[in-house]
Amino acid sequence: MKTLLRGKDLISLDDWDLQDIRTVLEVAYDLKKEYALGRYNDQLAHKTLFMLFFEQSTRTRNSLEAGMTQLGGHAHDLTPNKMQITHGESPRDTAKVLSRMGEAIAIRNCFYGVGNRYLNDIAEHAEIPVISMQDDIYHPLQGLADIMTIEEYFGRDPSGLRVAVSWAYATTHAKPLSVPQSQVLLFPRFGIDVVLAHPPEFPLQKDILEKARWNAAAGGGSLTIAESMDEAVENADVVIPKNWGGFAGFDSYTDDDEHARLMKENLEKYKSWICTEKLFSRARHGARIMHALPADRGHEITDELLDGEHSVIYDEAENRLHTAKSLLSLLLGGRP
Repeated sequence: MKTLLRGKDLISLDDWDLQDIRTVLEVAYDLKKEYALGRYNDQLAHKTLFMLFFEQSTRTRNSLEAGMTQLGGHAHDLTPNKMQITHGESPRDTAKVLSRMGEAIAIRNCFYGVGNRYLNDIAEHAEIPVISMQDDIYHPLQGLADIMTIEEYFGRDPSGLRVAVSWAYATTHAKPLSVPQSQVLLFPRFGIDVVLAHPPEFPLQKDILEKARWNAAAGGGSLTIAESMDEAVENADVVIPKNWGGFAGFDSYTDDDEHARLMKENLEKYKSWICTEKLFSRARHGARIMHALPADRGHEITDELLDGEHSVIYDEAENRLHTAKSLLSLLLGGRP
């Protein structure tokens, strides 16, 4: 297990080797045991995490803030309108100033074509670790919690498992690509066979899929593209029905009314892409349902499945806390 993670950035888990990721998971298991016993430590006493949100958040915001509290530190809940960002302050100046006042910067910016670039701009100038709380391409914190949850239910060696990652219909908003992209990149590194399903107008980014196939070859897993939810769910050990927007379906996406209209028209073609009990019956005996949440109930998946015996969505959500605490402990308070 590697122990020298202090000061690292985490913008994508693809930037970390498997030993780094395994270290975070091992520490997360230990911290989860301590949490169950009501034991806390002040490892991050007097340390500050700056959390900058360009979008709403439930699990990410609260897992990191609660994690800092439980480790003896403090998290600042920031938005652009609480800072000078809305008045045009540059990423360089924001990064330099926050680096003088605390120990880490965490950012959520999911605007397509903008978010990941903004995080990297901050990281270029920051003198403290920068953590992605989700951008338009990656969601590393969700990936950590997902793989921890899979290991808890299927064992510490998940190689050979079949995980279905399927697009699903939703009416709430055009969700980022970052969750499924992080899953198809990460899971095959653990030897997992991922089956990805989506309508033709809702692909993932081509460069992400190319890297995911490379990860699969290196890690012993696989990535297969299916044409339907039925095909993806067949004999799956884990089923993840999740909506995402059609940003990567355009040759050049622009955030304007015309692209929003086209995406909406494409969306309405696929109302039948919902995970139902009939569909889930195609999965293997003992299969589990996961979802990063928030779920568009009755559109992505039925209430009966989300609230049923096969669902592990709240374990998955809780593991956001334990993996966040592990990451914060290692990056902010680990070995110098």
